[in-house]
Amino acid sequence: MKIALIGYGKMGHLIREIAQERGHEIVCIIEQRVSADEAIPFVTFDSDEFRSADVAIEFTTPTTAADNIRQAWAQGVPVVSGTTGWSLEELRVESLEFRGASAHFDKASGDAGCPKENGIRLVDEQGKVWLIWKSNFSVGVNVFFELNKVLAQALAQYKQYTPSITETHHIHKLDKPSGTAVTLAEGIHSLLPYSSTPLPPIESIREGEVAGIHTVTWDSEEDTITITHSAKSRRGFALGAVLAAEGIGERREVD
Repeated sequence: MKIALIGYGKMGHLIREIAQERGHEIVCIIEQRVSADEAIPFVTFDSDEFRSADVAIEFTTPTTAADNIRQAWAQGVPVVSGTTGWSLEELRVESLEFRGASAHFDKASGDAGCPKENGIRLVDEQGKVWLIWKSNFSVGVNVFFELNKVLAQALAQYKQYTPSITETHHIHKLDKPSGTAVTLAEGIHSLLPYSSTPLPPIESIREGEVAGIHTVTWDSEEDTITITHSAKSRRGFALGAVLAAEGIGERREVD
């Protein structure tokens, strides 16, 4: 499978490494900063190298993600995006006419290697996937999302318990709170019986080079229940993104 990378920070480097380990070809990189990498061309969206990709994997910044995705679509390349801190409404999907087909949002549902929850899958009327976005692609985190919902469902009936979330990340992370923390909060809120109940509060901590720690706490006067996911590195996030890209790439090869 041919993959284009949009963004070449720490995640981009790791995605390249994992993709190549799995036998894929990185055909080009789009990155605003100058790089001395001599093995893979740094190009613009409007280039033959980029158009040759089966799929692009995008990890950039909240202010550039939507525009990156639109530019990739303009060249006929679908996108897997893991950038958080931006709103999917910025894509202006309702006004998008792509290859003469209207587009719609659908929950991610069973793409090969792609976790089934915590995301958006954008397809056209022909069923072709153009975007998979996740707040977190890690397999372990997606299991954690499910555990979070099980705990919320079990405790929602007991009013003495109050949920809260703490997330800790490296000092370079741009969005605050993290997309993963927001997904956890929304998962809890969806199971609370009182529609007027606000989202659980989120405490965000930025220190060192922490890959990501998320803790959900249910506190009462009698006791406290906590569940925690600690990422040892960014590798789990990168692997999940590559697995999602494989799902799109395999479909394009069949088409």
